[in-house]
Formats: sequence, structure tokens, C-alpha cells
Amino acid sequence: MLIGVPKEIKVREYRVGLVPANVRELTERGHSVIVETQAGAGIGATDDLYEAAGATIVQTAAEIFAKAEMVVKVKEPQAVERKQLRPGQILFTYLHLAPDPEQTNDLIASGATCIAYETVTSAQGTLPLLAPMSEVAGRLSIQAGAYFLEKAHGGLGTLLGGVPGVDPAKVVIIGGGVVGTHAAHIALGMAAEVWVIDRNVDVLRNLWKQFGRPLNTVFSTRDAIEQHCTSADLVIGGVLLPGAAAPKLITREIVRRMKPGSVIVDVAIDQGGCCETSRATTHDNPTYIVDDVIHYCVANMPGAVPRTSAYALNNATLPFVLALAKNGVDALKRDAHLLNGLNVHKGMVTNEPVALALNHAYVDPVTALAA
Repeated sequence: MLIGVPKEIKVREYRVGLVPANVRELTERGHSVIVETQAGAGIGATDDLYEAAGATIVQTAAEIFAKAEMVVKVKEPQAVERKQLRPGQILFTYLHLAPDPEQTNDLIASGATCIAYETVTSAQGTLPLLAPMSEVAGRLSIQAGAYFLEKAHGGLGTLLGGVPGVDPAKVVIIGGGVVGTHAAHIALGMAAEVWVIDRNVDVLRNLWKQFGRPLNTVFSTRDAIEQHCTSADLVIGGVLLPGAAAPKLITREIVRRMKPGSVIVDVAIDQGGCCETSRATTHDNPTYIVDDVIHYCVANMPGAVPRTSAYALNNATLPFVLALAKNGVDALKRDAHLLNGLNVHKGMVTNEPVALALNHAYVDPVTALAA
């Protein structure tokens, strides 16, 4: 198969779909890889390194989209990229379609087979291609929150861990999944007062076992979210419903009652955000203020640390890239977990949460592939 890797064009996105080591894995199996020049510059992967791994360097993204049988990216295709997709082509990347009707409509019109990293599953019921970026985003969320709590950056002027004789900041994490677990790890390491809210008691039990008494766990109810968010210095939104839009758990009224200068980091923004006042921001302009509360809603948080993120993502995606390169669309028929990643195929929406969120007809992926 001919696999193409374009340079990412989303604002401040420096990750790359395939690192040189993974290109080598493909070329040594007889596949061809074309890489847009400077695609790996953001992680220190030069064109020479790609060529040494067996790739051919091309000058434009247009060449990638025109020639490649499969395009491997990191972020969702931007409008100019979506126009270049064609019937029969495979797109393998993050999509996050539920809050994005424009992208969904373009992918339907393209006729391409669009597989989303974030809905590929594992035998354990986890999301193996989302997990590494959730780990990164969870850890970054505390760094970002601590930064914007500083007075010079508009915050309360509170040190996350406090000092002897002065209370630490109260950090409230909504969602005890991968994002929440890694956010808790960093926040506890910085000596903050940490509360995790989740509706799954087993998740809370596992967090208790992992972190012990320094971590406070609370079962998720409207009262609990209201009580803890309004008294928090930093709120982390780490809620995930696979493939679906994030539920709006932090209401406008809760935001209105939060401390002036407190911070919300809405990691769920890729799926629309879990706060009613959230809207996507960029690394160039990461925050805005509503009711004196700082909102950090960067939609590609892991892009801030592209070297760590790109390699972590590539570690997870490689087995699936190899399977798709070897078997094409048939790889989806051979692996039910990869099949769960199929979101759009030949103009059909094949992910039920996406179809429900955007009012599209849903076609079972097995039926779509047979058609």
C-alpha cells in the first residue's frame, strides 16, 4: 500500500502521523510511504531521517492526498484537506465528529473511509488510541491550571501546593478516567487538595487504591458538582462518552458562582466540552474569561508537547496502521475493535453516537462495509 503523511496544518499543531521508526516498520514490510517535507520538523524528525527510514519526501500536501491509498494524520482534517479526500481512500486520524457537523458533512461527501483513533477499542473495553493523548492532556491540565492561577496571568494568585501555614489550592477533577487519573497524579504530586468526582463507584474505588487517603473521591451528583466547583480554585473537565458529545455538567450558573480568578481547564473540549461556557481555543490564544472565571479550552492540548505526544501516539497506532496497510478495508472486517473506529464509509455514518448527535442516519459498520 502507498501511505501518505501530510504536515499538520491546525494552529500550533506540531505532531506527525508517522514518526521515522514507524515509517521503517512499513517500508521493511514492502509498503511505500510518502511524507510531506518538514512534516516531522516539530518533533525534530528531519526529512533526512524519513528518507533513511525508506520514505519518499514530497513537496506538497496535495501530492499526498492525490496519490496515497491511506492518509495517516494526527488531528482532524481541516477544510482544505477534506476537499482533497476521494472515494476509496482511507483516512486514519483523530476525528471527534460529534460536535463538528461541518467536518462530518465533508467526510460524508468525500466518499472516503474515515477511521477515528478515538473510537477504536481494545479487548479490555478501553480506548487504546485515545489513552496516550488523554494521559498527556491530563498531566498538562494541571500545568496549565497552575500557570493561569498565577496573578500575573489573571488568576487568584494561589500556589497550587500552598506553603506551611497557608492552604493549598483546591483542585476538582470531573471524571476519573485516564485524563482524571493523570491529572490527579500531577496535582497530588504538587501537594494540592484534590477531589475527583465520578459516577462510577468502581472507578472511585480504584483511584482510592492507587492514591490512598490524600485523594478525596466523591460520587457524581448535581449537588456534588455544584458544591465542589463553586469552592474550587481549579476545575478540570475530564468527562468522556466515547464518540458522543460531552455532557454539560458545569452549568452557567455554577460558573457564575465560582471564585473570581479561578480556572476551568476543559479537556473535554474536543468533544464539545463539559462546561456550558466552554468554546474551543488555540495555543496562540488559549484562554478567555466568563464571569471572572478563566477558561482554558485548547482543543489540541497534547500539541504543546509534540515530541512526547507524537511518539506516545505512534506507539499505540502502529499495530493498526500495519493491519490497514496489509489488508486495506478488509482489516476492519478482521478486527472488531478496529471496526469500532469506523465513523464514515462511502457516504454513510457508521458510528451511532455521532449519528445521534448530528441527526444523521446511522448505518451499522458491518452493513456499510458489505454495501
